[in-house]
Amino acid sequence: MALATRKNEQLPPDTRETIRQIATQQYLSLSDLRSEAENLMLKTVQQEVYEQEIQSLEDPSNTTTHSQTTSTQIKKSSLYRLQPFLDNQGILRVGGRLRRGRMEYVEKHPAILPIFSHLTTLAIRYYHETVHHQGKQITHGRIRDAVIWIMGGSRRISSYINQCITCKKLRGKPQTQLMADLPKDKLETPPPFTNVGFDVFGPWTVQTRKLRGGALNSKRWGLVFTCLNCRAIHIEVLQSVDANSFICALRRFFAIRGPPVLLRCDRGTNFVGGRSELNDALNSMDRGAINRCVTDQNCEWLFNPPHASHFGGAWERQIGTIRRVLEGMFSSLGSHQLTHELLVTLMAEVTGIVNSRPIAMISADPEQPQPLSPNSLLTMKTRPLLPPPGVFLPQDLYSRRYWRRAQYLADQFWCRWKHEYLQSLQARPKWNEVKPNLQVDDLVIMNDNSPRNQWPFGRVIAMKSEDGKVRKVKLVTAT
Repeated sequence: MALATRKNEQLPPDTRETIRQIATQQYLSLSDLRSEAENLMLKTVQQEVYEQEIQSLEDPSNTTTHSQTTSTQIKKSSLYRLQPFLDNQGILRVGGRLRRGRMEYVEKHPAILPIFSHLTTLAIRYYHETVHHQGKQITHGRIRDAVIWIMGGSRRISSYINQCITCKKLRGKPQTQLMADLPKDKLETPPPFTNVGFDVFGPWTVQTRKLRGGALNSKRWGLVFTCLNCRAIHIEVLQSVDANSFICALRRFFAIRGPPVLLRCDRGTNFVGGRSELNDALNSMDRGAINRCVTDQNCEWLFNPPHASHFGGAWERQIGTIRRVLEGMFSSLGSHQLTHELLVTLMAEVTGIVNSRPIAMISADPEQPQPLSPNSLLTMKTRPLLPPPGVFLPQDLYSRRYWRRAQYLADQFWCRWKHEYLQSLQARPKWNEVKPNLQVDDLVIMNDNSPRNQWPFGRVIAMKSEDGKVRKVKLVTAT
């Protein structure tokens, strides 16, 4: 202390006086500094947006009580319903109707923030993070508790939450686009199973051999083929999900139904069932051998995009129908052990039941008592490459020329298919709005098979569209 005094005595008199004044001066506290900073920011933003309103309120001829302002400029302003006024610090506040309430002054008269300003965005971000990314109502309530009145606050907060990355990961919906037109292969009238979609489902545990003291069990899978035109199905049983078993099932299908022109299926992890063992086995298949088998039959094999099971809705829907029929059959088995032969028989019966379903509205016309179903075509199918030339009349139904009888029934099926079933596909059941397209370098969140908080980010590097509306993109991730 003595050393400090001697040093001060060596300073000039004016400097010692300055130090004495600083030492005796009362400094502002941290809360006072924060309050002054907030007031300064509020006044700056308000002056930028509401300059004319503030000038009108500062005019002594327009100054009245807090609840009454007769200025013409205020009446034309968006603030008119709030009856704004300037407090003693020059901050624009809500006049409102709570002047007699037993509340704090700032609660009765919160400060006004314009809807579009950087300070408003910062305030919304801060209080939105304070409530841990809750919805619009909770965030807005927290802002009101902070005695801030945002003009158009509900709309502005909704806009911010819609752009919040964390909220998108927690509650965001997948990107959609206007439902595409039906592909050409679904609108043609070729022979059944010319254009086919297929998928694998299962597995089921079957008893393959009885042993002393027990039985040897193994798993079986189902491979369903769906005609994309008449909606008929064909089921094959797989003893495994390797390439050899899959090729054998394809050859059986080709031998029974004839080789198709087009094959469609999901890719990789989109196979129905969602079982990791099924996905791993399917991914490890020898695709080269399968492609050679398909190419030898002059078939075109198209894969749907990954993570887009709705591209295969035609066969995905049939798997749901098959499962419901199988559940009813399994319940009637009771305690009987399922065997391979029994499973094959059940699959054949399921095929017959599903192919007998109506694919269009059941008509009350007595001239057409039979509903339109895939079996009405399959049961008299001759599998010609092209329909024979000629005109087929109703009297051909009673002709001794059986080929003309079959062809007349086929013509009747396709005629009703065009007028009853095909017209029912006109309406778009969902995705009726055109949405903005994704662009290259857009950052997206991938809807992965994991908890939402763990969904990875991806960047769009390429996109493909046939009608100018992007529904398929190629992504790159950090891994």
